[in-house]
Amino acid sequence: MTPLRQRMIEDLRVRNYSPKTQKVYVAQVARFARHFGVSPEQLGPEEVRTYQLHLIEQGVSWSTFNQTVCALRFLYRITLGRSWAVKHLPFAKKPRRLPCVLSVEEVEALLGAAHNAKHRAVLMTLYSTGLRVSEVVQLRLEDIDSQRMLVRVREGKGRKDRVVMLSPVLLDHLRAYRRAQPRSPWLFPGGEPDQPLSVSAVQKVCGQTGRKAGIRKRVTPHLLRHSFATHLLESGADLRLIQTLLGHQSVRTTQLYTQVTADRIRATANPLDRLSLALESAVP
Repeated sequence: MTPLRQRMIEDLRVRNYSPKTQKVYVAQVARFARHFGVSPEQLGPEEVRTYQLHLIEQGVSWSTFNQTVCALRFLYRITLGRSWAVKHLPFAKKPRRLPCVLSVEEVEALLGAAHNAKHRAVLMTLYSTGLRVSEVVQLRLEDIDSQRMLVRVREGKGRKDRVVMLSPVLLDHLRAYRRAQPRSPWLFPGGEPDQPLSVSAVQKVCGQTGRKAGIRKRVTPHLLRHSFATHLLESGADLRLIQTLLGHQSVRTTQLYTQVTADRIRATANPLDRLSLALESAVP
């Protein structure tokens, strides 16, 4: 390991960046260095700009592009102390696509198709809490607070704790499911009781159960999260509350769901309908 890489990792640790973020940042800086064949210490704004254009030409996603920008900003601004880092490292504009969601009927079909108690418990937890898949697999038994009817999320995105509501229906199913499980500190243990279920295993359960239920949409953990937020909004929940439940840093992120609430769209009078009488009288 080079001294520069070691110093960057130490800087990330000191600032309490998650292990996953540390790994991503170091990997992106390593790709940047390999592209030019020299240490990043010998590179400057022009090389960064050239590399950004290279990423665009390669057709990388906006998230990969911005991860690279974040990693290089950290390297040059924090680890190397270069004052030009923020000014010369622009972010790509994130496309604002409407999230796909399941209807209530599709959620019922999905849960009905999950005959394995553990699989159904996972799917119910994803939908009824709106948690990210990485948060669900890290749930421990003590995170289920049946006295206060809350689920505690430890170090969610941004390493922040939060709580979400616990559904009585989910609680009953979790209790029945856990009685048949080996002793484990994890709510959803993996192949070994002392290890949690993997993210990939949950993704596989979602996809397989979705196909079994005859749902044409690609069912993923994040689709269930989108459905949770949209269905809450359609039932009249406050946008700020949904922001808190989802763990969004900005309400602007949560506002995207206001564009996909089908019930509100259907309930809005179409301006053409106001012309119906006039149109009918005009028909020969």
